[in-house]
Amino acid sequence: MPRLDRKDESRLMGLLVGDIVRHAAQVAPQRLAATLGDEELTFAALDATSNRTAHALSDLGVTHGARVAWWGDTALTAMPIFGALAKLGAVFAPVSARLGVSEATAVLEYARPRLLIADDRALADATSTIDVPSISTRDLVRRADAASAIDVDAPGLDERDPHVIFFTSGSTGRPKGVVLSHRVNYLRSFPSLAAAADGGTVCMFPLFHMAGWSLTLGAWQTRSAIHLMGTADAESLLHAAERRRAARLYAIPAVWSRMLDHGIARYDLAALREADTGTSATTPELVAAIRAALPHTVTRIFYGNTEAGAGTVLPHEDVLRKPGSVGLPHPGVSVRLSDAGEVCIRSELLMDGYFDDPDATAAALRDGWYHSGDVGVLDDEGYLSIVGRLRDVIRTGGETVAPAEVESVLAEHAAIAEVAVVGVADPQWGETVCAVVVADSGAPVPSLEELRAFCEGRLAPFKHPRRIEVVDALPRTAATGQVQRTLLVERIGAARARSRPSP
Repeated sequence: MPRLDRKDESRLMGLLVGDIVRHAAQVAPQRLAATLGDEELTFAALDATSNRTAHALSDLGVTHGARVAWWGDTALTAMPIFGALAKLGAVFAPVSARLGVSEATAVLEYARPRLLIADDRALADATSTIDVPSISTRDLVRRADAASAIDVDAPGLDERDPHVIFFTSGSTGRPKGVVLSHRVNYLRSFPSLAAAADGGTVCMFPLFHMAGWSLTLGAWQTRSAIHLMGTADAESLLHAAERRRAARLYAIPAVWSRMLDHGIARYDLAALREADTGTSATTPELVAAIRAALPHTVTRIFYGNTEAGAGTVLPHEDVLRKPGSVGLPHPGVSVRLSDAGEVCIRSELLMDGYFDDPDATAAALRDGWYHSGDVGVLDDEGYLSIVGRLRDVIRTGGETVAPAEVESVLAEHAAIAEVAVVGVADPQWGETVCAVVVADSGAPVPSLEELRAFCEGRLAPFKHPRRIEVVDALPRTAATGQVQRTLLVERIGAARARSRPSP
């Protein structure tokens, strides 16, 4: 193994993300760092191109502490941009490529970046609506190709300096910017929590999403590749896992369901060792199906979020024994429930706060604990289960109803393909339990009376739906597929208002 020089030794005193790139290039220069389809990037190329990009960005006025927004589709060109900003001590602020112009403009006005890097199309849209210094990805690559590959140094950079700002996908309104330091991102991706080195990790997440970069850094800490996806459809994911002999595949439950329906047995996944899931509710049936399809792998269920990082994990040996649970706290993480049942997390992995929003930060971080907004229960062994959102809890007639509990029952109805349960304002009950249903293809739409009868004996009467709304599809967040309950309530209210006769 190559020896570290004095400069490298001094860097080890701080946990800096740029060092992850440097060290991987020193130890395993010819190993793959990232792939996308047929494109490949080694650690040596990643490190050298990060240096060239850093010099090009420096010439554009990007310095330690400057915020730089990146707005584009998943591409290998994002990798050295990410590495360059980490080495410069500048703050990487990815903007979702799925946002419309007005939505992205609002995020950029909020972030106030020193520079915007964007694809040609996005750049044309952005520069017509917001006055931000900008450069196309193509032009930045051209400048970097002509720049020096000598390593860059930010002598004032500290591990607690901001490294990234991730914009959370709220159900409505402007997202909040979650600020994470170098130290936090280094610890979140520490090898004990990362994928096994051989073969690397298939990443279903786009690169504007925290999970995409967490999986990337986790792979790089073990000197293994991250296999990026242009589209995260079942065929593409499984083909990439087969082609790259991937060791790990992490996917949210909805994506696992699509892969299982597509047919996992059609692919040679003998190299796969970890078939993990999490983010949203994971049914026992789905876990059993993953285990049956991939018996040579381990499966774990992870719970966490952008603000807190890793919260809990349900280990492989417990996924069938503890159905519906998200497990025990990660090492170094403390979890407790508030009097209201809210999941609170304390660890070294917490965000620094919300960018330029001290009120939201103070509400979320209290006495060292992050208040997640999730409602949970702990069993007699200390295993956590998530039963809903604090703001989503329905208060009807003096009783409290967790939507997830009602949804788990209604989802078993043969005529229902998807269901979300929300609380709708009601003058008599305060809120009433409303089931928003997507009917199964070819099945008759169930009536409210049918649903209430179906719940009989399974749920207390006050938890039964008192209203049903039938929709073609449930609105979901782009990155994680989570149901946008607030948007559902707004749509139901708007429809009700339109149906009222004019005065």
